Amino acid sequence: MTLLRVETLSKQFGGIAAVDGLSFAVEAGTIHSIIGPNGAGKTTVLNLVTGVYAPSRGAVYLDGAMVSGKPPYELAACGLSRTFQNLQIYTSMTALENVMVGRHLRLDRRLLPSLLRFPGVVRRDEAARDRCIELMEFVGCGRYVDADAASLPYGALKRLEIARALATEPKLLLLDEPAAGLNATESREVDAVIKKIAAQGITVILVEHDMKMVMGISDRILVLNHGRKLTEGAPDEIAAHPDVIAAYLGAAA
Repeated sequence: MTLLRVETLSKQFGGIAAVDGLSFAVEAGTIHSIIGPNGAGKTTVLNLVTGVYAPSRGAVYLDGAMVSGKPPYELAACGLSRTFQNLQIYTSMTALENVMVGRHLRLDRRLLPSLLRFPGVVRRDEAARDRCIELMEFVGCGRYVDADAASLPYGALKRLEIARALATEPKLLLLDEPAAGLNATESREVDAVIKKIAAQGITVILVEHDMKMVMGISDRILVLNHGRKLTEGAPDEIAAHPDVIAAYLGAAA
């Protein structure tokens, strides 16, 4: 079943076409990676899918419904969540509070019951805290539950951001370079987390430069170059594709 469908998606910044007539589909329950050289338009695609940018042309469909132009908070309520290339962590909060921020869509947000701390609100808040602790343990950050977020090592912060995204209960999770800046051990930890997420039936779109990770965990790979689709296929097809090799290494290579 197709969960996400992108049709002739385009985004222009002035006279520059960052994404140009891009179409692709993502099947439910898969890990679908998007790769390409620097400046290929990978993060712009994620920003268009998640409502950070409005497309200049084209459309995005989630579960068959057109969601183009919807703001990120509405898309989050529809089951779409993401992480960012540059960490978006609240350093003035604890690690657990950061994850609980992602849970607010699933809580009772009515003003009066929250102010008066009705028993049902208290129970749901406690359940949310327990669930967020479970998610921290799931991504390997359980020992940091009571720690200030600012004190966490960089690799743990990357996984903490994934836990916060999971707290929204997404059916589609978009990860923008989750292994960027990590050492080999930290990259393996993120690799393992992504596999665990997919094993739970959550669809993953991964943008990543770590080709070992991409080739090892992807069901399908989309290759971009200059904002356009260069090719798409299974990992072994992509690894041997001459146009992909030329885009990364140069035609002479």
